[in-house]
Amino acid sequence: MREDRNAPRRQNVKGATNRPEETRMSDLPKTVEIIEVGPRDGLQIEPRILTTSDKVRLIDALADAGLKEIEAGSFVNPKAVPQMADTNELFDMLNRRPGVRYRALWLNPKGLERALSNGKVDIDGKLTITASETFIKRNTNRSIDETFAEMPAWIQRYRDAGIATNSIGVMAAFGCNFEGYIPEERVVGLVARAMQVMADNGCKLENLSLADTMGWGSPAQMKSLVGKIRNKWPDLHVKLHLHDTRGCAVANAVAAMEVGVSEFDSSVGGLGGCPFAGHKGAAGNICTEDLAFACGEMGVETGIDLDALVEAAKLAEDLVGHQLPGKVMKGGTLTRFKDHHA
Repeated sequence: MREDRNAPRRQNVKGATNRPEETRMSDLPKTVEIIEVGPRDGLQIEPRILTTSDKVRLIDALADAGLKEIEAGSFVNPKAVPQMADTNELFDMLNRRPGVRYRALWLNPKGLERALSNGKVDIDGKLTITASETFIKRNTNRSIDETFAEMPAWIQRYRDAGIATNSIGVMAAFGCNFEGYIPEERVVGLVARAMQVMADNGCKLENLSLADTMGWGSPAQMKSLVGKIRNKWPDLHVKLHLHDTRGCAVANAVAAMEVGVSEFDSSVGGLGGCPFAGHKGAAGNICTEDLAFACGEMGVETGIDLDALVEAAKLAEDLVGHQLPGKVMKGGTLTRFKDHHA
């Protein structure tokens, strides 16, 4: 069972404007949960292979900044993603913080087996589908129909491990470099199809993640697609995985908040990109500290220490050896200006 996303957080964003409750925008959530994916989704595309101890340093810095869920690595073929070859050792070395969930990615039964065998991975029974036929074949070497056909076996694997299957992620939900804009009806249809497969196999879809994998989304698209899904399934919890490929990620997040989304994946410093998406050199995931800053300035609590998070972003930049696209890590958090004018 997932925690109550509407429960108040004890800590606001450090350095953010603490506006009175009556001035808070009524259509924004009171709290937002930010899930850090930089150590996996961000680093996987980096040419410099970080040492395991350096990855642990980065993950520790993120946990110390208040991130409560961190995607630390992936159990995938090291030939395809060399950066993730040490994931097993990484989980063994982690300095686990109380209350922090440490996640990983896997794409096949062998990967799940490795994650389970490690014993230190926080595992959810999540299924994944892609709204683009071309992209899913490039990314997983399977078709959409083949992916659906494998879902009952995945549900059973999770069940055998004592893990409930209640989540699904839809990749390339807004657009694809190989197929163009993705029709909203296709995404809604895929969600409905997944729901039926899950129901046929004794489980219920409760959590949906929509990924703008290649950065095609706009604020209007966020409101339209999320609105359709929430109107059709009002009890379904929706999370977004946004990429900043074309600079719209923070605007997209704010638009999504206005239609009830209160959970986002993000990447420290804006690390990342997708090695199979066909736009080498583009910006990666939405930047964690930029999103946290925007939330704080709108009076939306995240539980993150923004100043500590900026230091984590600077560490990430040092470790990868090149400039990252994050804005707040360069422009500052406004704390010293606010203190000066207080």
